[in-house]
Order: sequence, then C-alpha cells, then structure tokens
Amino acid sequence: MTSVTTVDRGDRVIARRVTVNASADELFAQVADPHRHGELDGSGTVKDTVKGPSPLSNGAKFSVKMKQFGLPYRITSTVTEFVDTGDTKVIEWQHPLGHKWRWEFAQTSPTTTDVTESFIYGTAKAPAMLELTKQTDKNVVGITATLEQLANRYA
Repeated sequence: MTSVTTVDRGDRVIARRVTVNASADELFAQVADPHRHGELDGSGTVKDTVKGPSPLSNGAKFSVKMKQFGLPYRITSTVTEFVDTGDTKVIEWQHPLGHKWRWEFAQTSPTTTDVTESFIYGTAKAPAMLELTKQTDKNVVGITATLEQLANRYA
C-alpha cells in the first residue's frame, strides 16, 4: 500500500510526499518532460497535447491542453526553478494566474526517492477565490492520486 503523507510548507501551500522505488534521476526526467505530464497526472485534467521543450529548463514556457468541468482549455506555464545538480532536483512552474506547481526529489537510497509535489497558491492573483471554489480541495485529491499512481508504477 502506498503511503502519501502531508508535508507542512506553510500557509496556502498544499504539499504531499511519497517514497518511490526509483532513482531521483529517472523520476526527475519524467517531470522535466512536459510531454509526459499526462501520464503522471492523477487529477484527470491534464491531456497529452503539449507544446514546449523537452527537457524543460529555467525560464522555459510550455503549453498543456487541459479539461476541467467538461471544458477544454490550454494553459501556458513558465518554469520558475529548475535544479538538477547532484542530490538536489527541483522543478517548479508558474501558472498565468500566479500559483505554482513544485516537484522535489530527494534520493534516500540507490533505489528509492522521496517525491514531494506542492501546489503553492499564496502567489496566485486571487488565492481566496481558489479556496472559495474548492480548487484547493480538488488539488489535495489530485496531488495524492498523482503520487499514489507514481509510486504504484514502481512498486
């Protein structure tokens, strides 16, 4: 059974962590390739139609076709942090409305990695609106499903 845990990153940050039986390099490569985000997504909103570079890098822009509430749309995000040095592996991108998605990878052994996914919405243009519309609750469910799916793939 996969155990996703809550990580306290402060106010208006939703963060969850799971241990995955894979190397940080392998897992980071998946998230750094926006063309693979559809296979990672547990929320069901990310589709496979992606435009952008692979792998991503600092400042890179990528566009993802999404679907929510039955409505298709496209979002272009900008990578705000990209670190792939030794044991430090982080990728973060910002949505046009200001909130951020962040992935951190901490290798705990040659074959296991702690993966933390965060939704940082304190930087959003209207964080209270995300709370009022229960988008934050949906993101808790989506992040948990994403991390469970990722861990189960390598179980």
